[in-house]
Amino acid sequence: MKDKLNITASIVLYNEDLEELTNTINCFLSISLSKKLFLIDNTPEKRFKNTFNLKDVEYIGVGKNIGFGAGHNIIIDKIKENSEFHLILNPDVIFKPNVITNLIAALKKHDKVAMIAPKVLFPNGQHQFSCRRYPSIKELFARRFPFLNPFFETTIYKGQYRDKDLNTAFSAEYLTGCFHLYKTNDFVKLQGFDERYFLYMEDVDICKKIDAIGKEKIYYPQEEIFHVLKQGSSKSIKLFFRHTSSAIKYFLKWGF
Repeated sequence: MKDKLNITASIVLYNEDLEELTNTINCFLSISLSKKLFLIDNTPEKRFKNTFNLKDVEYIGVGKNIGFGAGHNIIIDKIKENSEFHLILNPDVIFKPNVITNLIAALKKHDKVAMIAPKVLFPNGQHQFSCRRYPSIKELFARRFPFLNPFFETTIYKGQYRDKDLNTAFSAEYLTGCFHLYKTNDFVKLQGFDERYFLYMEDVDICKKIDAIGKEKIYYPQEEIFHVLKQGSSKSIKLFFRHTSSAIKYFLKWGF
């Protein structure tokens, strides 16, 4: 039986900026571990086929847009028993090679922890507040309409853990899904993401699922990554309704 890979990773592709995506792929391939990266192409025309013919990269052309969670779930059978750790990675993230190795070292120390995530910064270095308390309807509503923020400042402040020291690692309720590093066995046990969410809220939902199996998630700010963060639902009416639909599904599943 062949040895397990140290780490696998998956990126779901749709309308990606090729330069940003190339940078993300290069970041992952630069780590000094045994690895494999799965590129799941959700474009109907399989736009990214033959774009990245690289060692340690496997391309999967879906031929239709099946959504974020379902895209990542495609590789569950491929990583089961084949890797120690699995990284859910957005196509617009950059990081130094030692970020993943250091996160793995931290994750190994805790039997009860299923997933770990670093501090997330905008490209200009501004903090992205990627670790949060589980959202309330009021908070989601306020964040979708920024002009309301002054009226809900306390709610948003608390939801983003601004009342805690965000330079210290702790067990967070919810970590945004641009960079989730899992123990592969736990990701498989969770059966990945709930595919009822086409886009948005699936990262909140999987954090709830981690709670349900008696495991934890760790916010680990000793390591940092940079994330572009498109905030599509704030700019597109179609994505706004996608986000709203996912929020309704989330609260119906987990309670208001």
